[in-house]
Amino acid sequence: MKKPTHKEISSKIRQAREALAKGKIAMVAPEIIAADALELEYEVDELPDILGDLLDQAKPGDYAGTAPPQQSYVDAIFQADLFAFTLMSACFGCKIYFKFALKGDTLWLVSLHKDRAGKGG
Repeated sequence: MKKPTHKEISSKIRQAREALAKGKIAMVAPEIIAADALELEYEVDELPDILGDLLDQAKPGDYAGTAPPQQSYVDAIFQADLFAFTLMSACFGCKIYFKFALKGDTLWLVSLHKDRAGKGG
């Protein structure tokens, strides 16, 4: 199977923005997100604004996931498609890797950290 189309990726970005606008956000592993937040020097309560900025910047060409998208093995989002992106963040001034899943009307943050030389997260 090939990579998701630009239209499919654009749709996932739009759905993620909609979930964020409704305050429907959850973290798969809050302790890992918090540790990465320390490295990026932001407070976890700033996460909705940061995610909003990243989703506003994200374009289909920034998709860094697999073809087809990986599916989660974590109970909370079991078998949900994972959408990974790398992009130069205006907010952080460095290349950022972030990965999310959508389950129901909730945006599940899986990873958010500095890009680790294309290794993902």
